[in-house]
Amino acid sequence: MQQLLNGLFLGSIYALFAIGFTLVFGILDRLNLAHPAAFAASAFVGIWLTEAYDLPIGVVLVLVFVFGAILGLLIERIAFRPLKDRPDAHFAGLISSIAMGGMLIALLQAAFGPNTKRFPPGTVSEESVQVAGVTASYLQLTILVISLGLMIVLGLLVNRSALGRSMRAVAENPTAARVLGVNVDRVTAVTFAISTALGAVAGVLFALNVNSAQLGMGGAIELKGLAVIIVGGMGSLPGALVGGLVLGVAEVFAIQYIGSSWRDLIAFALLFIILLVRPEGIFGKRKVREV
Repeated sequence: MQQLLNGLFLGSIYALFAIGFTLVFGILDRLNLAHPAAFAASAFVGIWLTEAYDLPIGVVLVLVFVFGAILGLLIERIAFRPLKDRPDAHFAGLISSIAMGGMLIALLQAAFGPNTKRFPPGTVSEESVQVAGVTASYLQLTILVISLGLMIVLGLLVNRSALGRSMRAVAENPTAARVLGVNVDRVTAVTFAISTALGAVAGVLFALNVNSAQLGMGGAIELKGLAVIIVGGMGSLPGALVGGLVLGVAEVFAIQYIGSSWRDLIAFALLFIILLVRPEGIFGKRKVREV
């Protein structure tokens, strides 16, 4: 039970990161590969805000969420919008987002240097609670509550709000949505903003969890995020949640019972097995070719 709980804590971070990926892909059919760079940049910004202004972590998370939203707007405006009318817009946007991510990492290194950064001691409480023989730190509980809370709010936003209806209309058919009066450019920008804001919070939570932030931390979690959305089903928000939790639990149990060097092997073997058994993912929909 202890290892299962640890896996859920780790998986909730993976899920929050992956939901940013899958939100853009599911609604706009674009894969934003600048997302991992935004994840890393937000962790560094969170540490800087904590050190420079001695802010409580709750305030830091709110500010980082805003920072991520602004960064998402910039990514959409610079890397994707100028290419939207190209016949190869999907591939061009993919390459452009890689370039944007590289520039973000370069700016990050210029601003903060190449060394590992850590949150100041005492940023979060080191106390823990124990229930039925299972121990959970306040940090782990905070990570789980924030991650699940943001995912629930996002689900309600997409499924029960006017903005969510516009997002679903754009996901179904952007041309028809524009004819019906939906401002497709605005919906696209807001989607990128929400996606990157969630990834930004995930970056801070991840840095808190491992007590470090590195320039390459986004690249390390990028493959995990892609694995999560493939396991859960491309474009599925519930799938990203379940996929993240499954991957986190698989990693923790692999470390506990086999060894840390087998962690990624077990996790990605799980990906292959799911793709063989259910290629569309756990919550993905099987596409039927029209005749």
